[in-house]
Amino acid sequence: MNATPAPPPLPAPPAGRWTVPGRGRVIAGCCVLTALAMSLNRWIPNGPAAGNLGSLVQTFLPWTGLLVLPLLVGALLRRSRTALIAALLPALTWTGLHGPALLTDRGTGGPAELTVVTHNVDDANPDPAGAARAVVASGAQLIALEELTWPATRTYERELAATHPYHVVEGTVGLWSTFPLRDAEAVPIMPWTRALRATADTPRGPVRVYVAHLASVRLRPGGFVTERRNAAARNLDAALRADPAGAAGRTLLLGDLNGTTADAALAPLMSRFRSAQGEAGVGLGFSWPARFPVARIDQILVRGLTPVSARTLPPTASDHLPVVASLRF
Repeated sequence: MNATPAPPPLPAPPAGRWTVPGRGRVIAGCCVLTALAMSLNRWIPNGPAAGNLGSLVQTFLPWTGLLVLPLLVGALLRRSRTALIAALLPALTWTGLHGPALLTDRGTGGPAELTVVTHNVDDANPDPAGAARAVVASGAQLIALEELTWPATRTYERELAATHPYHVVEGTVGLWSTFPLRDAEAVPIMPWTRALRATADTPRGPVRVYVAHLASVRLRPGGFVTERRNAAARNLDAALRADPAGAAGRTLLLGDLNGTTADAALAPLMSRFRSAQGEAGVGLGFSWPARFPVARIDQILVRGLTPVSARTLPPTASDHLPVVASLRF
């Protein structure tokens, strides 16, 4: 019996062809998921049971753009048109979210009537006098400082006395002003004092000023630990609601909130204000850590005032950058 002849081999696809069925599906799926995580980050599960994953992604949301390049390279290596087109989804989503901050000047222009600065000066700062000179050089009429220690506070009082004769210190936070201050008091947001409020009597009328330093967060094997910070934020929000002076007029919230304005866990507090950096800032405004900033956790939030410009200042000996904003009444 004669054997059946073997069929002739199939011709090889032309070099450079990108039409192999199914190729790149995994990469395309990753692209879609990345774009969804960027655009729908508010829907990412949060809370202790989820390891506060939502807050973690929202804190470092601008850095999700780093995922675009490996996805694009993977699509090219797989020679897949589907994956290559899909890689445009996270690229365009990231550009829509963060491109305006990088590509445009969001400042409103016009003269500024009030300049404010906030700086976590670091309780281990070896040069508090240098930090004081740096914030004075910003030209700010209101200076908020966080993470004060008793020895360093005396240095700040001495260095700022000539330019900012009015000041109040409560616990580890302080406010220095060129305008008279009144109704100053501590705000109980944590077991120890890390917040205050006062009214600055400016030539254009009173401005209620809050200075706060919320509890730190930690990244641990079990997830992103934010519970103490979230509790402090709720207490601060309650204090704002109960303050008739803050509810009725111009209000500033200055300080190290250990969270970004995108963090859904801080949404009730953030919803009371507008971000000076978000409305009129230069770039993304990352403020921590000073040597290589990766997040903007130092905030200037306003109500009843219009941001004109906002930016970070050059580093001091602190692990945070100072942030400054110019405002209009």
